[in-house]
Amino acid sequence: MTMVQMQPRSTGAAPVPRTVADAMETAGPQVCDDMSVEVALSVMASARTAHLLVCDNDGVCTGLLTQAQLTVVRDSSVHTDRIQLRDILDVPGPFASPVTTMTEAEHAMRYRRLDALPVVDEHGNALGILALAR
Repeated sequence: MTMVQMQPRSTGAAPVPRTVADAMETAGPQVCDDMSVEVALSVMASARTAHLLVCDNDGVCTGLLTQAQLTVVRDSSVHTDRIQLRDILDVPGPFASPVTTMTEAEHAMRYRRLDALPVVDEHGNALGILALAR
């Protein structure tokens, strides 16, 4: 009699990694980068959101600002009513693609110490926000 070693039976194809598109929230309020800090804070208050997506005049997402960031600028001694949101954004991004895996996005957020990450399409248009669960 010959011994046959049994292999566990596969339950189907390998699991597909979750992507950012599976977990992102809707984009929420999007504002133009020429908006003032005071108006942006007002938009945030009326929308009851903790962050705003900032876009340029062509509708391309240039970044994300939080209420905390805007409040620091508003309360600073150098604040004037001429400061626009584009003046606050240091550098464009970071952004996630909807096909980015959740593992990659979580790693990027931890590395950069971000609470939220804009999700953009191949043209830079905002599709949503990936936010840490609270």
